[in-house]
Amino acid sequence: MNSHTQQYPIGKFEKPPIITSGILSEWISVLENFPSLLTQDVSHLSDQQLDTPYREDGWTLRQVVHHCADSHINAFCRIKLAITENTPVIKPYYEDLWAELADTLTMPIETSLNILKGLHQRWVILLKSLSNEFLEKTFIHPEHQKAFSIAETIGTYAWHSKHHLAHITELKNSKGWH
Repeated sequence: MNSHTQQYPIGKFEKPPIITSGILSEWISVLENFPSLLTQDVSHLSDQQLDTPYREDGWTLRQVVHHCADSHINAFCRIKLAITENTPVIKPYYEDLWAELADTLTMPIETSLNILKGLHQRWVILLKSLSNEFLEKTFIHPEHQKAFSIAETIGTYAWHSKHHLAHITELKNSKGWH
């Protein structure tokens, strides 16, 4: 398997030309199920296994779990900002630097699994409550210098969830960890 495939095991996110209510429901379902699927995939792993990178020069599984909490907290806040403000400019963060901080490198994963469980419960309730008008609201991401709709962002984070689950699954399969 080449490095690009290891980095993007399910490919990169591609926004569909039209985001239908069916697509949105599917994406929200992914977000709803992500915390339990992640917990199921990693909770039985040893510290040594959690400290194994999913690819050469990649993050360890521990970093991936903590990264998901960091990333999804930011996404939740960005969506709430877009709902309550008029096209806000969001604050980017350096995920690679966050992944090197002590809480990400050394803490037990249960803390981030608990964060994801509670966060996704709130996030899903919020997303299911949004009308089409709110789903079309946007925020500006200064790194990309473009506006992202809430609907597209839901898709991005459904993809993000599946992307990191695939990293974990592929590493576990390659190492024979079942």
